[in-house]
Amino acid sequence: MQDKEMVNDVLTSVNSSLTGYASIITETANQQLRQSLQQIRNSDEQFQYQLFQLASQKGFYQPAEQASQQDIQQVKSQVGSS
Repeated sequence: MQDKEMVNDVLTSVNSSLTGYASIITETANQQLRQSLQQIRNSDEQFQYQLFQLASQKGFYQPAEQASQQDIQQVKSQVGSS
């Protein structure tokens, strides 16, 4: 497995975990457990961002182009009219 594939695989895994934490945290009534899960999620978010930056610097990951102001306004109006 090449570096690019490993980095992208880890990014995919961490992103999936972050989605799972969001679901679990919202359904957790125990405040101590909730705080522990939030700390783990925050740590994973920091790790994910650092890995994303590394992948981007090495050309392993190309983020989508930034949306134009017109595209942003169009989405806002579509969401606002729902």
